[in-house]
Amino acid sequence: MGWLKLQRRGVEDLATCQAIAEQLVDLRTPKNMRKDHPAQRAIEVVYTATLPKASKPFIYMSIVLPPEHVDVNIHPTKKEVSLLYQESIIENIQAAVELKLRNSDTVRTFHTQTTHPSTSAPLGARRDNQINSSDPVSKSQKVPVHKVVRTDTLDPMGRLHAYLPAKPPRQQGGNSCLTAVRCAVRRRRNPKESADLTSIQELLSEIDSNCHSGLLDIVKHCTFIGMADDLFALLQYNTHLYLVNVVNLSKELMYQQVLRRFAHFNAIQLSEPAPLPELIMMALKEDVDPECSENDDLKEKIAEMNTELLKQKAEMLDEYFSIHIDQKGNLSRLPVILDQYTPDMDHVPEFVLCLGNDVDWEEEKNCFRTISAALGNFYAMHSPLLPNPGENLQFYKKEKQLGTREDKRDGCKSLEDNSAMENEIDEELISEAATAWAQREWNIQHVLFPSMRLFLKPPNSMATNGTFVQVTSMEKLYKIFERC
Repeated sequence: MGWLKLQRRGVEDLATCQAIAEQLVDLRTPKNMRKDHPAQRAIEVVYTATLPKASKPFIYMSIVLPPEHVDVNIHPTKKEVSLLYQESIIENIQAAVELKLRNSDTVRTFHTQTTHPSTSAPLGARRDNQINSSDPVSKSQKVPVHKVVRTDTLDPMGRLHAYLPAKPPRQQGGNSCLTAVRCAVRRRRNPKESADLTSIQELLSEIDSNCHSGLLDIVKHCTFIGMADDLFALLQYNTHLYLVNVVNLSKELMYQQVLRRFAHFNAIQLSEPAPLPELIMMALKEDVDPECSENDDLKEKIAEMNTELLKQKAEMLDEYFSIHIDQKGNLSRLPVILDQYTPDMDHVPEFVLCLGNDVDWEEEKNCFRTISAALGNFYAMHSPLLPNPGENLQFYKKEKQLGTREDKRDGCKSLEDNSAMENEIDEELISEAATAWAQREWNIQHVLFPSMRLFLKPPNSMATNGTFVQVTSMEKLYKIFERC
């Protein structure tokens, strides 16, 4: 399918036709051909006998071929392609153009126009107007081919999800949930006025003065591509591709948000109050071998001391951080640091132990800093405790083998029954782990990154500690493709 210029068109139309041709070529980049393409030379040969000297033909063609007949791997930006049976296609096009031009010679159309002396303009002025009218076309700067990207923050078409196998559609509740989160992100704002305490103002000033301007620009205008592994996400900024440490980013964001929302938190109500001594004992057992029973008395004493300490500081924790601890030593409320986000409750024991051991309760500024750091670490988007089923399926298989070995002692019948039960348990674990990992990636894309663009001020340390790692750039890839 296409359009071509007949020889009866006037010379004055050529500039307009060429401008239109450039726009059409830009809009249909996947199907265009380079300027010295054999098809162009073949068509110009046909027009040489019909057009006046120094004239250029206008041709627009849209060639539709089977995908297996098109090779797109000859140019990094896909601006040029190679076609199978190219010579035969060009010969057929040349013959069709020649036939059309030969038939057009039988009809001539003449256009007349009445010229009024009062409205006529000198030839020089008319030529100036034509030059001025063409200025926008000549001034429009095209993006260099080695800087062309197909995705940005407003049109994120390059996400990895587009290349992954399609999953079965979820229920309508999933779409409504995503809409609710997006609305919350748009409305999400911190209190207009921060706390009046001098220590909080100093901590916020430290964040502003320690902000890295280059990383801040990346954070504000980046596009989320997808998760590279359990720890790093891929994001694009202009023509650069970065790996970013999701845990470090989320930890710093939560820390800054705690200071900005100081004494202005909403609360997350726990379904059941959690006893502090039991939480601390769980955290202490995780630090060492869970099966080791040595020093249990020491652990109980540490849990008791930390519980009493947190009960003494309960009023301050509730007033400033919305961490509610009742007189019996039960944790019942936690703060909302990011709207529409709930932390992984598997890390509550570690958080409570950190409040008791790592907080400086003597000096006000350090006290608020360390509590905010503990909350930031707790709310950070750590990997779920269960291994990723897509990469660590061996973990679940080992659990099944251990169960079957123990069942062998009770006879064949018991072996069959318990083996079936073990298979069900493994499936439940795999399903639970898959849900946890999918929820984490969803939170990273739809909660962390939108909030990061609004609030995060990356510190200078992130430029050197491996939080941001540039993988490649379009300019480097273009040089590699040029040599191919």
